[in-house]
This record gives sequence, structure tokens and C-alpha cells, in this order.
Amino acid sequence: MAAAEVRELAGAPATLPMMVKAALPTLPVVGSLPGVRRSGGDLPSVTLVRRGVAIDRAHVAAYAEVCGFGLKESVPLTYPHMLAFPLHMAVMTDGSFPFAAMGTVHLENSVTQHRPVTPADVVDVSVRPDHLRPHPKGMLFDLLTEVRIGEELVWESTSTLLRRGRPHDDAPPSPLADLPVVPGGGTTWRLPADLGRSYAGVSGDHNPIHLYPVTAKALGFKRQIAHGMWTKARSLAALEGRLPDAVRVDVAFKKPVFLPGTVAFGSRTRDGRAEGLHDYDFALTSARSGAPHLLGRTTAL
Repeated sequence: MAAAEVRELAGAPATLPMMVKAALPTLPVVGSLPGVRRSGGDLPSVTLVRRGVAIDRAHVAAYAEVCGFGLKESVPLTYPHMLAFPLHMAVMTDGSFPFAAMGTVHLENSVTQHRPVTPADVVDVSVRPDHLRPHPKGMLFDLLTEVRIGEELVWESTSTLLRRGRPHDDAPPSPLADLPVVPGGGTTWRLPADLGRSYAGVSGDHNPIHLYPVTAKALGFKRQIAHGMWTKARSLAALEGRLPDAVRVDVAFKKPVFLPGTVAFGSRTRDGRAEGLHDYDFALTSARSGAPHLLGRTTAL
């Protein structure tokens, strides 16, 4: 096995050029060119790092507004993903990466907050790919993110992504396969057609499937869909004030949320009590059919 390579980046990579780069392997003729072609294989043994990252209070406020969080002394639980996303794209568009980034499906996401992060903190962010494994619809891999303040690990996440391909019927089930579908508890959200563009503006995730009907249809969707990480963030905003500072949140992304659309949010404590800080099961479902869009759980550390 090749020795692990650590690359330090001086600043955040620009996401729009990387989105263009991500699309190149999917284009006829262009996708077969040397340096563009992706033909599978092992994940690169590389870690991308940004050190001394300052947090922009105005950006935190804009993110909180789009996702439904209130403004507090600490950043929203999912906000550090904003600092990591450019590194995610840099990993997947690097010439050493075996799969095309465009068309890769975000299936699951786990976030662990060891302690709250504040806008006054200066952090180091690192991302690396890991754990290539079979799936009934192709191959899975993880993008592992760590956020540190000095030597202290304060936040980490695992984004599990699917690259469709040869099926593996003997692949083991996901550890999140047992997440329950929690019925909507009377809370519904009407999501506007431009939600994907609003979230793209704060996240840098300008994947065409989230932007307009015409760009989504070009990639096989009937119209644009909400970002999976927006659905996770919005669900956690609904639980704000009911989770401890040290917490893990696991979600599985199910059916896409088409925009515009109406979704229902439901949650329940796992200990059956209603007072205090608790572990929750929660779900985002279709307000019309009850079909699940997102299933999740929180676990106090």
C-alpha cells in the first residue's frame, strides 16, 4: 500500500470550476480522454488539509437562515460541513480519484459534534477518502472529515457515497438499515422551487440536479431536487435546543425531495419521555404519501 500523502491547501478551492471539472468524465468523447477518464480502482491514499480557517459570522448567519436555525453563540451543528465541502470536491475531482464525481449519490451522513464550534474559533479541516466496499447497486466509499481546534478534535463526519455500477448482491446491509420511519407529527414545510439555488449560494454545492428543471432533467430527474444536507440541517433545526452539546447524528437519504414540494417532519424520543435532552429518531417524509425522504437518529455522547 502506498504511503499516505498529506496535501495542505492555502485556501478554499473554488467550487464552481470543480463542478465543471466533475462533469467532464460524463461527457461523450471528453470523458474518454487521458486525465479525464475514470475507470474505477482503489481510492487514493491522500488527505487534504486546510489550516487556520477563520469562520465568517455573516456566512454562518446566511446558512442559519436558509436552513431554519436560530442564531446562537455556537454555529449550527451541520455548519462545519460548509468548511469541508470544497475539500470533498477537491478529492473527488483529483486525477487520482477512480470515479466521476458527477452522478455519485450521497446515501448516508453521520456527524459527531464533540463540543460546539463558535464563530470566534479558528479551525483546521481535513478530508480523506476511505473504506471502498461493495453495494447492491455498485460501490460505496466514505469521505471522512475532521475539524480540530489546535490538537482537539471538535467535530467529525462521514459522508457515504454510492457510485453506481456492477451490482453486488452479497454486499452487507448498512448499519443504518434499521432506522424507523417516524410519521409526521403535524409539522409540514412548503419548499420553494428556488430552495436548491438558495442553499447552493451558501454551500457552494451547485450540482445541476438542485438548480433548475432543465438542468435536473439533463441528469435524469423530472425537476430539481433539494440537497440532502439541507434536509439534514432543516431537520436538526427543528430539534434545536433539545440536543446535548456532544452528540452524534446519523441519517440515511432515501427518496429525493422534488422542488417545489411539501414535506412532513416527525420526531420522537427513544426513552419515551418528553422533558430534558434526549436521543431522538426523526424523519422527513412526503406530506402526501408518507414516503421517506430522510431517516435519522441522534445519540448523546
